[in-house]
Amino acid sequence: MYLEFYKYHGTGNDFILIDNRDDSFNAKNIDLIKTLGNRQLGIGADGIILLENSDKYDFKMVYYNTDGSTGSMCGNGGRCIVAFAKMFKIIEDDAVFEAADGIHKATIDKNDVVNLQLMDVGFILEDSGYLFLNTGSPHHVQFVSNVSKIKVKSKGKKIRNSSTYSPKGTNVNFVEQINKDTFKVRTYERGVEDETLSCGTGVTAVAIAAYQIQKTTNTTVNVETNGGLLEVSFLKADDSYTNIYLRGATKLVYKGFWVK
Repeated sequence: MYLEFYKYHGTGNDFILIDNRDDSFNAKNIDLIKTLGNRQLGIGADGIILLENSDKYDFKMVYYNTDGSTGSMCGNGGRCIVAFAKMFKIIEDDAVFEAADGIHKATIDKNDVVNLQLMDVGFILEDSGYLFLNTGSPHHVQFVSNVSKIKVKSKGKKIRNSSTYSPKGTNVNFVEQINKDTFKVRTYERGVEDETLSCGTGVTAVAIAAYQIQKTTNTTVNVETNGGLLEVSFLKADDSYTNIYLRGATKLVYKGFWVK
């Protein structure tokens, strides 16, 4: 028996995507999810994403971390599933879909560049040396002078598991400003429990945090990751950030079959 899957990445953040519109994938099999995501024993990815039917929208996105747990919203994963849905002709150039944090709109061009709307952001905690906000997933944002020298895995793990964020933890972003509208970020991802090449909700959190503390006055911000460049745009309305969009390329890497 074979499980058909597709491997995608968005600026290096890689995912196993499965068409589960027939409900054939056993999501209760945590060991299977862990094995699929394992880079030594399985296919390997930062996350596993199921495309499922929706009663009201184009489709539903169900995200799993590679430790088998259900994940919160994943920005790059959301961009990849839009490209996946277009490949199956579920959508054309526009999409509206369900995810863990609510409803998302997106557009996709002929080069599979996806512009994904993320949830509005209201509450932002500004503390000594960092900011905390939720862009669909929780993010600690810390500005540093030389991000290339940061030991992301050890420092990120310590912050992620600190009492400040107990019991669920947080994603951790270390950020260096490059110029007035460009920032470079490295992210420790909760659920992956390591540094990833890119994190879409993390990039979004960085752009909003930078504007919040006036490191930039631009409402369109470029964010460099180790996997590539992403663009975040937004509007500031009173104490909230609205019309938040994450834009960047997606890539189908390969199609395969897992022997169950």
